[in-house]
Amino acid sequence: MSADRGSHKHIQGTLDLLILKALTRGPQHGYGVSTWIHERTDGELGIEDAALYQALHRLEQRELIVSEWGLSENNRRAKYYEITPAGRRWLVRETATWHSYARAVASVLGSA
Repeated sequence: MSADRGSHKHIQGTLDLLILKALTRGPQHGYGVSTWIHERTDGELGIEDAALYQALHRLEQRELIVSEWGLSENNRRAKYYEITPAGRRWLVRETATWHSYARAVASVLGSA
């Protein structure tokens, strides 16, 4: 039973991990984050707007990111997100945890 809760945490935390990684490149608006992830994964991962903005809100509440309003490339008002020092520390720690988790899953899947 605890394995189920742990795996759910890893799967749910994956979006947060991807968003924070995208923001290590500098401040971006939500569309920029989503586009970067889509491009980095050769189109394999697409993020629904609702999930993206829920995750951004959650990360901001946890003080892993901050935001401020600015103008986008096409002069539209957009909220820009930036990773905080706490977000960078969380990203390093959770990236190591995620790699360990992925190795364990790959080990099981590879043993078939």
